[in-house]
Amino acid sequence: MGKSVQKITEKVSLIASTNTWIEGLAIEQLIKTSELNGMHSVAGMPDLHPGRGYPIGAAFFTTNKIYPALVGNDIGCGMSLWQTSAKVSKVNLDKLAKKFEHIEDPLDESWSSMIAQRKSEKCIYNDSYDHALGTIGGGNHFAEFQAIDQVYDPKALETLGLNKKHLQLLVHSGSRGLGQSILVEHITKHNHNGLFTDAENNSNYDLKDYLTKHDEAVRWAELNRELIAKRFLEAIRSYGNCTLDINHNLVSAKTIAGHKGWLHRKGATPSDKGYVVIPGSRGDYSYLVRPIIGNDSTAENLNISLYSLAHGAGRKWKRGECHGRLGHKYKREDLYRTALGSRVVCGNKELLYDEAPQAYKKCETVISDMVDAGLIEVVAKLRPVLTFKTNGDCSS
Repeated sequence: MGKSVQKITEKVSLIASTNTWIEGLAIEQLIKTSELNGMHSVAGMPDLHPGRGYPIGAAFFTTNKIYPALVGNDIGCGMSLWQTSAKVSKVNLDKLAKKFEHIEDPLDESWSSMIAQRKSEKCIYNDSYDHALGTIGGGNHFAEFQAIDQVYDPKALETLGLNKKHLQLLVHSGSRGLGQSILVEHITKHNHNGLFTDAENNSNYDLKDYLTKHDEAVRWAELNRELIAKRFLEAIRSYGNCTLDINHNLVSAKTIAGHKGWLHRKGATPSDKGYVVIPGSRGDYSYLVRPIIGNDSTAENLNISLYSLAHGAGRKWKRGECHGRLGHKYKREDLYRTALGSRVVCGNKELLYDEAPQAYKKCETVISDMVDAGLIEVVAKLRPVLTFKTNGDCSS
């Protein structure tokens, strides 16, 4: 394993160099989570930061239990990257920023047939949250138009069908209220206790019920990102193709180092699903990377990292305290433009400050740690052009 790997305890690994700042509380949460019943091993990523009881930016491998609380409320949260037909050279930021006035409205009847068809194809039967389909939500979710700034592997870019002359669209969202309802239902019945995966110790119905709903929420989140992308493309009178779509919050059966079990990811990117994008903050570069996988020399790396990677730059500051840290330095108008020349659309004042670039680590550091750990190769660097958060008071 590379130099950017720390062994915290027998069960806990941290994919980060000793020079990478990670909040002490996040390490404490990582260790505490490793002590849960049935927990085999835990891996923290270089974007690790504290969550509500459990750290974000980590993967957890259990042998006989599933913990819905580790997946969290935003089941299926993830990112999709779309190659658009819009040319970078034709971008006018002032005009572009005005095209999304109605982008958060519920989808009208003109989308109904497509939604019905896609739900049928993806085996999605829940209708209760369809009003939220095609909407981003709050927190760190976004839709961002990007330009390919630097190419390190032209052949890989060609294989993916990405064109440097055209804008890319990166969508980050999840299952909205559907995932929340599934977690609340579980906690109401079982608190934060996990579900045994063997029939002797567990109600087989409870396990199957959660997994069925979980899997549908993952598919719902994927459809949501697809609809978000298509309505943004429609808004700029463009079209596009989905290059990749990756989930960050989910649980799935996995065999690691000869052990059969369940891999929980909470804000962690799979390294066994092909190319992925690791995004920076809205004022920082994102990186298209290729996970290193598939030969004997990488087996140890994959086992220690639990087949996972960072899912972003990682927060430095907690939400709610960012306005206090930045308000005396930056007026609201200052945060609509970034040091990279990109534009931000965000009508929610607190969110504007909470998601400011200064609240996040530099993505380059996170990427460097994973390169040094022998987990990834960088394909291209992507520069933000316009980041959309919300026009007003977004819903979470």
